[in-house]
Amino acid sequence: MVSFKFAAAALLSAGAATAFTASSFVTNKAALQRSAVATNALYQQQKTAASSSLNMVLKDPTDTDVAIGGGGGMFTASNSENRRVVPENAGDRPVMKVVYVVLESQYQSSMTGAVKRINAGSENMAVECVGYLLEELRDDATFEQFKKDVEEANIFIGSLIFVQELAEKVTEVVKPLRDQLDAVLVFPSMPEVMRLNKVGSFTMKNLGQSKSVVADFMKKKKQDDGSSFEEGMLKLLRTLPKVLKFLPSDKAADARTFMMSFQYWLGGSPENLESLLLMVGQDYVGPVKESMEGKERVVTEEPVLLPDKAIWHPVAPSIVFENNQQYFEWYNKEFCPDAGIDTKDAPTVGIILQKSHINTKDDTHYVSLISELEGRGARVVPIYSGGLDFSGPLEEYFYDANGKAIVDTIINLTGFALVGGPASQDHKKAAQVLKKLNKPYMCAVPLVFQSFEEWQASELGLHPIQVALQVSLPEIDGAIEPIIYAGREGATGRSVPLADRVNLLADRALKWSNLGNKPKQDKKIAITIFSFPPDKGNVGTAAYLDVFDSIKAVLNELKEQGYDIGDAPLDSKENIMAQILDDPEAKISSPDLNVAYRMSTDEYYELTPYAEDLEENWGPAPGNLNSDGQNLLVYGKEFGNVFIGVQPSFGYEGDPMRLLFAKSASPHHGFAAYYTYLEKIFEADAVLHFGTHGSLEFMPGKQVGMSGTCYPDRLINSLPSAYLYAANNPSEATIAKRRSYSATVSYLTPPAENAGLYKGLKELKELISSYQGLRGNEGRGPAIVNSIVSTSYTCNLDKDVDLPDLETYDAAKDTAENRDSIVGQIYSQIMQIESRLLPCGLHTVGVPPTAEEAIATLVNIAQLDRPEDKIEGLPRVIAASIGRDINEIYRGNNNGVLEDVELNTKITDAARAAVRALVQQSTDSSGRVKEVKNMFDEVGGMIGAMMGAKKPWTKAIMDAGFSAVNEERLAPVFTYLEFCLKQIVADNELGGIMELLNGEFLMPAPGGDPIRNPDVLPTGRNMHALDPSSIPTQAAVEVSEGVVRKLLEKLKDENDGAFPESIAFTLWGTDNIKTYGESLAQVLALVGVRPVSDSLGRVNKVELIPLEELGRPRIDVVVSCSGVFRDLFINQMNLMDRGIKMAAEAEEPLDQNFVRKHAMEQAEELNVSLREAACRVFSNSAGSYSANVGLAIENGGWEDEGQLQEQFLTRKGFAFNADKPGMMEQQADLFKSALKTVDVTFQNLDSSEISITDVSHYYDSDPTKVVESLRDDKKKPMSLMADTTTANAQVRTLSETVRLDARTKLLNPKFYEGMLSTGYEGVREIQKRLRNTMGWSATAGEVDNFVFEDANDTFINDPEMQQRLLDQNPNAFRDMVTTFLEANGRGYWDTSEENIERLQELYAEVEDRIEGV
Repeated sequence: MVSFKFAAAALLSAGAATAFTASSFVTNKAALQRSAVATNALYQQQKTAASSSLNMVLKDPTDTDVAIGGGGGMFTASNSENRRVVPENAGDRPVMKVVYVVLESQYQSSMTGAVKRINAGSENMAVECVGYLLEELRDDATFEQFKKDVEEANIFIGSLIFVQELAEKVTEVVKPLRDQLDAVLVFPSMPEVMRLNKVGSFTMKNLGQSKSVVADFMKKKKQDDGSSFEEGMLKLLRTLPKVLKFLPSDKAADARTFMMSFQYWLGGSPENLESLLLMVGQDYVGPVKESMEGKERVVTEEPVLLPDKAIWHPVAPSIVFENNQQYFEWYNKEFCPDAGIDTKDAPTVGIILQKSHINTKDDTHYVSLISELEGRGARVVPIYSGGLDFSGPLEEYFYDANGKAIVDTIINLTGFALVGGPASQDHKKAAQVLKKLNKPYMCAVPLVFQSFEEWQASELGLHPIQVALQVSLPEIDGAIEPIIYAGREGATGRSVPLADRVNLLADRALKWSNLGNKPKQDKKIAITIFSFPPDKGNVGTAAYLDVFDSIKAVLNELKEQGYDIGDAPLDSKENIMAQILDDPEAKISSPDLNVAYRMSTDEYYELTPYAEDLEENWGPAPGNLNSDGQNLLVYGKEFGNVFIGVQPSFGYEGDPMRLLFAKSASPHHGFAAYYTYLEKIFEADAVLHFGTHGSLEFMPGKQVGMSGTCYPDRLINSLPSAYLYAANNPSEATIAKRRSYSATVSYLTPPAENAGLYKGLKELKELISSYQGLRGNEGRGPAIVNSIVSTSYTCNLDKDVDLPDLETYDAAKDTAENRDSIVGQIYSQIMQIESRLLPCGLHTVGVPPTAEEAIATLVNIAQLDRPEDKIEGLPRVIAASIGRDINEIYRGNNNGVLEDVELNTKITDAARAAVRALVQQSTDSSGRVKEVKNMFDEVGGMIGAMMGAKKPWTKAIMDAGFSAVNEERLAPVFTYLEFCLKQIVADNELGGIMELLNGEFLMPAPGGDPIRNPDVLPTGRNMHALDPSSIPTQAAVEVSEGVVRKLLEKLKDENDGAFPESIAFTLWGTDNIKTYGESLAQVLALVGVRPVSDSLGRVNKVELIPLEELGRPRIDVVVSCSGVFRDLFINQMNLMDRGIKMAAEAEEPLDQNFVRKHAMEQAEELNVSLREAACRVFSNSAGSYSANVGLAIENGGWEDEGQLQEQFLTRKGFAFNADKPGMMEQQADLFKSALKTVDVTFQNLDSSEISITDVSHYYDSDPTKVVESLRDDKKKPMSLMADTTTANAQVRTLSETVRLDARTKLLNPKFYEGMLSTGYEGVREIQKRLRNTMGWSATAGEVDNFVFEDANDTFINDPEMQQRLLDQNPNAFRDMVTTFLEANGRGYWDTSEENIERLQELYAEVEDRIEGV
């Protein structure tokens, strides 16, 4: 391998040392050898111990301590003055001043070189030049200098200006000066910047509006092949002669100059840029033209251009190869033998490069990764494209002549989406091209807007603009692993590789290749399950997933595909559980899990390079977590080449002091030992994280763009990770993708069914049904109403409906209208309960829904209008058939109008019958849908229509009482439902897992609510979030305005017609993905600002709505963002902050602008500026998540409510400030000051699948009692929830919502029997909801006593139920008993002494049973 070391070192020196030479391509072997010998001498001097070829010549640029300005992380630390070149000796030559603005810095060295050559060699002109990186224009001082420079400039050049607010800044400066500038050259950018172009008579003033030849050509190209603007420009270059002949000669000359300029720019080398400046200077710059009168014009060189697409290798004798046969002829026969690469067995990595870096010879970061991969014995195929569509080159170069893929993994080093780059993307095309190739696709990211030092110092990590463009968009293509691998050197702007990141990228790429190449029987797979809260009864925790049944399905699939699963029990999930949950050497019923491995502390420290860093938080190993006092314990069990292990917990769940820390602690030694075991002792080829969700992705570190000191990065290290994640939770799945480098596989949550009615509620409905038939009977009608009122009290409905006094009311003495009103309100309430959607049971991976379950899901899909697809909801079409508007019926239903409640029920029943008729056409004898029959294309359907036969669903609606329904109007919704049915019953979950474990490309799919967005289905795909710059959508804004109107109406009614002054809001990541930003839009609507889209449809600015148009005061808000929202939507936090500050600075009457009123008061109180006082957007510190209130309550680790409130204020009190966007700054005083003005706390419920007692998140971030403790009057704020889970959106009080949730889930036999049918996991799910209900008592005090009392009757006082719970999961049942006792002890549940004594006795019995006494 010595020869390879020479070659690798030479590669690096070639890339790094030849920045300003005419050509950095090594043209012959002699030059290569000379370079290699020189570099090897340098290598020998360094005597580096590391094996990385990078270390031969490069030092990690972040090793030195550098002071970072501006708070670190968001403004660029670079300085435009580094790009200023002033002629040293212009003499009497005219000086032409050039100002350029670029997205990235690779043009800096070429432009500097070009200007220096002109200044040294041209007799006709000298050039002064200064360049700006687009992001630098955010800084006020830099922006002022930019203005000054443009005012003095002759020529302005811009390229890739695709960030809206910065495009506006450029336009603001250049547009007024356009006429005085001699030339303006703008290459692919936002349309408004492109319109600034001016070369003589050539302009693009009417771009997008004109009938110009260029515009027509561009439009036609886009229609013909879907190409992007830049692709069109490139094609225009090639067809230039044909276009120019249609133009007048002077215009043709100017157009030709512009196109030649673009060619020179694309060429990128100093020589090309020198020709560009000489050409434009002598033809268009006045002083230069004058000085050249009578002189001969300089004939500029033709552009020296590389082919538009090719294979490039830094040491190839040809600069590039235009087909892969030529490349492999050289590579396999000459290069690989010299480098010691075995061409027969070597894995092959396809690498996608940005052509501009090759043109400008700014390629060191590319060279370093190539050398790292080749140093590990891999082959590489590095390709580039001149445009922003890489799909063509990928299809051309990554297959052999027989159409077989020649690469095992692909790494995209551009950081951009595969098709369309930063401008406009075609994700569908990208995913299809990648699926055809079917290899893992990684998209690594070079730092563009930050220096290494600044990124390293930043807690946020990667710049948010880059996250949006270079992480979010590639994820929609199906990309995985956004690893930062390079950045730029501040002074020269050149790209520099980051040694440890390039090493990691090479390691991970080859591990993914290995999954595709290694024989299945030899592959080792580590299945990781979770235990949260840490307790034996909680092993195998995952949202809505039957974990052990699903593991059984996966083991069966592994065995079928040829993996070695040893003696894994495949007969029942109970046997798998027994082997993992019980240590056979311990006594029976021991709480100890099976110990798979005991790791000595010596071995741990030797194999875990960061172990000593954990001592600051946890002391020396082994500590007392996952430890026997001497060794670290890894829990789990090996079955052949499969290990099923239990991931340790965070470790601080029960420690009140650690829960209070503002920033989360490092993982403990046991956690680190677990991942060390997987990678270095078990030597897993891949890890499968099983279900939503574990702790790995939430460990401390940067938000996005991990460094080598971030704990998720350290823990997962080089292990490929597949992560099974619930399809309805794309936000946390995205955190797993970005922070723990996991490829996600979505799984279905159980289908949502109607909650139904039971016990007294069922009796009530029967009474109401009787009343409907006898309401005109003056004898029996009133008697039934008396029974209805009495039963309503028994069911505790007096908390939800204003019932007459039970002792004094007699319906016989009441009016018929009033009786109808009372019955209507009660009916409305019980119909809300009955029709409430709840997921029943738990999902098993690989088991698609039954026909009945598919009907439940389709009914919910059918109720929504989808105007963007021109689809009316089924209830709307049915209502229209009787001349009613469905929204009007909903309003009457909500107000308890008996006639409308009845009609709403009838419409719902008709819709369900119609959907059932559709599904039954395709249901087989086993009650499942295997194949969906197409009811719209069949010949039989046509014949039936000709004979006047109705479709089955039309007939079902007519039979339900709507005889006038229009079949034609039903067609769009049923065509859509048929498509959705195919998606619902498709099953690729096991297939998706196996595709990843077999090293294949897994198709991407959005995550979210399958009812709102059926594109989430089928599951078993690589889940992604959405393009963050696309929200809030216009539809979300319209829905949010309706919710805000209802919210303010309810609050005015409760407050004598007065508006609230301040509302505390909680924003969630998943909710905003599912609803496309509805709750984000609600915040903006309350403040009175509207989001504005740019010309590419991206939302990144806001404008103030005038008070006259708003028609009400601006409401102040205090926004608490979840840590996940902060990670995914930091640009939207910027949007909110800017909007709120706009409102605060608007000079309006204080009684019409509560934002300004409170900000002025706080500015005075805290002695800060008005803008600082107007910060209203808060979250956790970067890399930390939640208020830990949920953790404390789930584990009982809290002393009193004061501790919970202190945790909330400490952990959530980090302000986002658009004026200092590089960090989350602790602003506890400002947070408290803002919260104490709050009148109302508010959250959104957007999905039937995750409600307020299903997870701890909702109460964890609820500030109701926090506000009460801070307010001067100690008044508890009103607490409200918006429910947009159905088409009939409602705003309820928190206590109403808790009651509704308890009645439909915890206390509902349909729910708890569904859970208990799954056994062990089901008991835990019931207990979790009881514990979360108590959480609402702790944070908001909004849980009625009857909820605990009825739950105690259901689960404790029923001996048969008690025994079932105890048998199925004794640990979870003990937690349930503990929760009841705790609720009573903390004053949340008032009950009889008899109940408490029974619970205490029960606790002792269960404890004895668990301990085996």
